[in-house]
Amino acid sequence: MLSKRIIACLDVRDGRVVKGVQFEQLRHAGDPAELARRYNVEGIDEVVILDVTATLEARQARAHTIRAVAREIFLPLAVGGGIRSEADAEAAIEAGADKVSLNTAALAEPTLLTRLATRYGSQAVVVAIDARREGAGFGVFVRSGRAAAGRDAVEWAREACDRGAGEILLTSMDRDGTRAGFDCEMTAAVSTAVPIPVIASGGAGTFDHFVDVFTRGRADAALAASIFHYDEHSVAELKAHLAARGIPVRR
Repeated sequence: MLSKRIIACLDVRDGRVVKGVQFEQLRHAGDPAELARRYNVEGIDEVVILDVTATLEARQARAHTIRAVAREIFLPLAVGGGIRSEADAEAAIEAGADKVSLNTAALAEPTLLTRLATRYGSQAVVVAIDARREGAGFGVFVRSGRAAAGRDAVEWAREACDRGAGEILLTSMDRDGTRAGFDCEMTAAVSTAVPIPVIASGGAGTFDHFVDVFTRGRADAALAASIFHYDEHSVAELKAHLAARGIPVRR
């Protein structure tokens, strides 16, 4: 079994890290560069910067924030929020990103995934899927969770993979910020449908939630914010907990 990745998410608004519950009630959680520096020392595997209002405000993720974070870490950095074109992706990568994450733009123009994958390689193209339970399935939402896309998460993940995406960042809107645990059923549905890595997001509250999403949810990686931002748990403690339960992690 390949090692499971632990990823820290920095949701950024106006240059500050914020965290909310189910995409609402945002509160400040710190400076992105300072948090990135701490995570780099603690042994996080990757960092994701999501500019949470970039799409709504029709602007790019802030290049100076990307540069500030990139200077502090020596590990993969993904950037999302306002990546609407090849030019936007180029700007993010030139600022220090290793990967770009697309959500609304990918659904509006799926061929953009293929063009980016051709230019940078599939490993640099992440499709972010924000979804919530709808009947027996999982509906996709866009524009920072404010609009239904009319697509099923599993079906869209398959198409994104076929068009060149190298990774899926799957966020449960129902669980986001609740610390009630990842939506393992949704994660497993997407993970078993595509041959590319799936990052589970939304709901991390305890170490056992990570155990669940790596086993029942079949995730390749798990992303969290609140559990790390407020110094409640360390990355090293989480990795030790996972290793003790037979889940391979990067040291």
